[in-house]
Amino acid sequence: MAGSNQTPYYTPTSKPSQPTHPFSSWKRLNLYYSLAAITFLCCACYYAGQLQHTTTTVGLHLSNIASSCFSSQNTTSPVFSSSPVSSSQLDFTTHHSAGDGDGGAVVPDDTVKIYPPCDVKYSEYTPCEDPARSLKYNRDRLIYRERHCPEKSEFLKCRIPAPYGYKNPFKWPMSRDLAWYANVPHKELTVEKAVQNWIRFEGDRFRFPGGGTMFPNGADAYIDDIGKLINLKDGSIRTAIDTGCGVASWGAYLLSRNILAISFAPRDTHEAQVQFALERGVPALIGVIASKRLPYPSRAFDMAHCSRCLIPWGEYDGTYLIEVDRVLRPGGYWILSGPPIHWRKYWKGWERTKEDLNAEQTKIEKVARSLCWKKFVEKDDIAIWQKPYNHLQCKELRKTSKNPPMCPAQDPDRAWYTEIETCLTSLPEVSSEEKVAGGQLEKWPKRLHAIPPRISRGTLNGVTSDTFNKDSQLWKRRVSYYKTVNNQLGQPGRYRNLLDMNAYLGGFAANLVDDPVWVMNIVPAEANVNTLGVIYERGLIGTYQSW
Repeated sequence: MAGSNQTPYYTPTSKPSQPTHPFSSWKRLNLYYSLAAITFLCCACYYAGQLQHTTTTVGLHLSNIASSCFSSQNTTSPVFSSSPVSSSQLDFTTHHSAGDGDGGAVVPDDTVKIYPPCDVKYSEYTPCEDPARSLKYNRDRLIYRERHCPEKSEFLKCRIPAPYGYKNPFKWPMSRDLAWYANVPHKELTVEKAVQNWIRFEGDRFRFPGGGTMFPNGADAYIDDIGKLINLKDGSIRTAIDTGCGVASWGAYLLSRNILAISFAPRDTHEAQVQFALERGVPALIGVIASKRLPYPSRAFDMAHCSRCLIPWGEYDGTYLIEVDRVLRPGGYWILSGPPIHWRKYWKGWERTKEDLNAEQTKIEKVARSLCWKKFVEKDDIAIWQKPYNHLQCKELRKTSKNPPMCPAQDPDRAWYTEIETCLTSLPEVSSEEKVAGGQLEKWPKRLHAIPPRISRGTLNGVTSDTFNKDSQLWKRRVSYYKTVNNQLGQPGRYRNLLDMNAYLGGFAANLVDDPVWVMNIVPAEANVNTLGVIYERGLIGTYQSW
């Protein structure tokens, strides 16, 4: 389109006049009509395109999501509130267009700030797990490997780049066994753990044979051995936690058994352990059990596991087993393999004395008894303890032995930068020995859609069975709508690791369980109502985070 300040189109005003002819006049008139018609059609198409673009933008509400998530206005919902330490409050209400009928505001282009990419040296930068910063902290009990976040003045104002040569990961389930070397360019484990069959380097990729320190025949065979001791098939065990996970092969092979495990390991000399797990499409987090509670609610996991994880379970007054007890569900199992289990066979290979290993196991057995756990079974390389279904008998025992004492009244689900306490977390009260503290869970998969006990027992302020049912229906519509907006979401293998930044009751993840994906459900630490326990009672996984 020509404007007043543009160079005018060429017009033949200086051409010599030609003899007038009736046919040429008609031809010239026809040309004018054609030009007018073309101009009209072009304008019509342009405005139709603009109208369609505007309608789509409003319909999708993408800009509404961006504007309202980080609105500078002090808006809160009945469920979530802003962080008390933040100068500009965050709005944790959800904003969608599938079935909620909310409008969408378009953010002007001049409000969008573009951040440049960071230098490639930051491709593995993890702000709160920076090895250089961690050295400033106490090395006792591995405190220096806990989360230590940068000061505001240290924040990077750039986008973390992918490693050089990064490729799209292999599709699940192939990714369980393969990952591109360029995506996780670290060969240290292939050398250090070569005889243990953790990982092999093959040209431009890594292969994960499924081996481990205590399962040389592979994780699959090792899990089969566990399955001979406890029932892994009837749906009673759905959520699990693997402490000191390596490359997370235990969790990877549990997935085929419909058991969802969170694996965690610290960022240490094997700095890529958790990254290997995530490249494989296996749920994992950087983490360590030290002085802070693990970032999970109480009564979250049906099963906890340690295979030569090198955690000193019997030391520090049993602090670490006390924390496992907090996150373990009533009736849940703790599985230990590796030192000191079966020490009579392995003591020479472990290069330790019989007396040392016997003393270590004696300490662990003592702590387990003090938590009222019972020794379920010990066979060959595997020992399993079971947590009681309630604390009726345990409280009776506390009248004669108070080590560790029962914790005073507290919130057992509070676990964001919360100190571990050397006291036993009380289970909810029950009326008889046969009752399960906190309520009996359904078996998987019925557990997913049943009313979670935390809701049915009325322990969550403002969240009722009706709230749960309405939220479930709403998310069913939303996920269906998402798949029309992004058709790749419904393509098997296109996505694997998903993050729900504001999970509430886990409705998003619940409606994706039949797809080959897993969802890390985040409940913001600023939430007025802590719903992460509900998410675990549905057989899903997640953690706390402060955005």
